[in-house]
Amino acid sequence: MTPGAWTSWPSREALSREGLTRARRLLARVVRVVALTALVWTAAAERGVHGWAVALAPVALIASGAAAWGFFRTTLEHLLWPSVGLLALLLGAAFAAEQAGFRGPALVLWCGCAVTALERLPLVAAIPLTAGALTGFAVLNNDAWFTTAVTTIGLCLAGYVLRLDAEARGSAQRLLRQERAARAAEAESAALAERARIAREIHDVLAHSLSAQLVHLEAARLLIERGADLDQIHERVVAARGMARDGLTETRQALSALRGEMTPLEDFLRELVVTDGATVSVEGVRRPLSVEASQTVRRVAQEALTNVRKHAPGATAQVRLEYGAAEVTLEVRDSGSAAPAGELTVSGSGYGLLGMRERAELLGGTLVAGPCEEGFAVKLKVPA
Repeated sequence: MTPGAWTSWPSREALSREGLTRARRLLARVVRVVALTALVWTAAAERGVHGWAVALAPVALIASGAAAWGFFRTTLEHLLWPSVGLLALLLGAAFAAEQAGFRGPALVLWCGCAVTALERLPLVAAIPLTAGALTGFAVLNNDAWFTTAVTTIGLCLAGYVLRLDAEARGSAQRLLRQERAARAAEAESAALAERARIAREIHDVLAHSLSAQLVHLEAARLLIERGADLDQIHERVVAARGMARDGLTETRQALSALRGEMTPLEDFLRELVVTDGATVSVEGVRRPLSVEASQTVRRVAQEALTNVRKHAPGATAQVRLEYGAAEVTLEVRDSGSAAPAGELTVSGSGYGLLGMRERAELLGGTLVAGPCEEGFAVKLKVPA
């Protein structure tokens, strides 16, 4: 036994009724009723008690009950000296009962104080009080010494077993409370992660859509400044409107994906390149991907094709999707553009691919973007 065990209290969970089953609560009430009945019955059955002792017996009984209730409350609050004082008061009541001729109630009080002290007090205080109570019991008891010794040892064991049982129940209550707190924290963390995922999806969709619109609106502005033909300006404005409409469609698709309603990835890529004249090739054994991995592939493809339209107008793009054994690879490569660089090449924030790279890293994947033999290539790998 560690040195701290002698001075430590039983936990509040152990001393309270928290975690008691209905059967154990009923048993505890039965024990209290039996103890009170034994006190009253033995007091009434005593012979040779007269005068003031009989008159004061009900008052003593009520006072002892109040002291016992106070002892349970002070031990629950871990108040040492008030608890010791109240138990000493009960031992004094037992001694007074014995002096007044109430030997039966005195025996009940001696035994009850001995067991309760071991159950609810620190051992450094419980052992002396229990020794005093059992000494009074041994002196008062008229049984043979062997019977008295066995009863004394049994009372000590009963008190200590009750203490261990209460501590085990208290530990179970603490573990249950910690588990509930851990589950609540886990649920809150999952909710925050889901909110972050939703926010990331909506942000990526809007960033892609608005960036594409910005390309066409910037082109329309340049055409207006150069005095271009009205039909060319109209074409750019109509394209921007189409991008806005597509953005709304993509937002609805993202929300559907978050609900688990997603079109196959290959179909999505083919629909994505319809207006760009790009080619799509799929390699490997096709299989369903997780929502996060599928959404990452879709967003990277959108961002890469938007960059082709923005920085390499007129270039031909190739989209390759490969299903590997443990990962899926997306590669978007363009042929480069011979058109001179203009103001459109600097439109946008420049954080699109950076955001896609961070998104891939969250899944344990990688994204590499840079010049290739002819133009520019973006290569994404995510676990699948």
